Amino acid sequence: MNSLERYVAVLEGRTPDLVPRIPILMRYAAEFIGSCYGDFAADHRVLVGANLACAAAFDFDQISCISDPYRETQGFGARIEYPRDDVPRATHPLAENPDLSRLPRPDPERSERMRDRLEACRRYRAAAGGRFSILGWVEGPAAEAADLRDAANFLMDLMEEPDYAAALMDRCLETAIAFARAQLACGADTIGVGDAIASQVSPATYAALIQPREKALVRAIHAAGGRVRLHICGDIRRLLPGIADLGVDILDVDHMVGLAEARAAVGPGVVLAGNLDPVAAVLRGAPQSIRAGALRCRAEAGDPFMVSAGCEIPAGTPMENLRALCEPIAG
Repeated sequence: MNSLERYVAVLEGRTPDLVPRIPILMRYAAEFIGSCYGDFAADHRVLVGANLACAAAFDFDQISCISDPYRETQGFGARIEYPRDDVPRATHPLAENPDLSRLPRPDPERSERMRDRLEACRRYRAAAGGRFSILGWVEGPAAEAADLRDAANFLMDLMEEPDYAAALMDRCLETAIAFARAQLACGADTIGVGDAIASQVSPATYAALIQPREKALVRAIHAAGGRVRLHICGDIRRLLPGIADLGVDILDVDHMVGLAEARAAVGPGVVLAGNLDPVAAVLRGAPQSIRAGALRCRAEAGDPFMVSAGCEIPAGTPMENLRALCEPIAG
């Protein structure tokens, strides 16, 4: 099997030759080819070249379009700066004035940074279509709302102005659906949904305001022919009952959440990915302990499972450590 074939086999409930490896690389990938995070985020050619080089060097199975949270935010009017060795910085268009009528409606083919991600999908398809899974990415409705309002403001909105927060997330959802469909049309087969701010809210707030909009996004991606990989950094244990009802295909599990607990909550139909601590286990660990950790994760999660760290592979991770994480495990 090639990478795409084994990835699809797991999603379809079949036994692959090897357990798919789907680590998330950003700054690490940029520096692996002698570039920098700023250029990786600003130019799809650097992003694609870096991920393809890493896929060849470390033998993993999914190549990704993720770089930072501010693709859609720029389409909504934010100004973006690209530090050389850090995550891009963005202004928050609604931080001072929450008036939703001020927001433009981003067009994925016309908004500069959204279009750049579409170009990444097209470039991946031309270079590696049919060989690797291609992961597009959108911000979840809560994450994008937090980017527009600033996180502190949005968390207050959820508590004090829930109708406003819902209306803002509906605008974000509309854009996320359009952006996901565009990436699928350009070559992605899976859309990652990043909604990290959700880990900071109560189960009641998640159930009432955020989960229904995530579920609508999942349905729209499936209707467009894509798969969904949900990524909520942090401790999501109290959200697992709602996540179980989303219908996602792959759930990333961070290191503070037990894989057995996640499996018990979401059932046997969801692929779990994770959950080695990216810093303590992968950056600072030894190859032997990383290999043992990946086997332990697979045993705790049960099938279906894909190998990954709990979040992004940190810059500075020794090459031998990433190779150990991606070492083949028989399906």
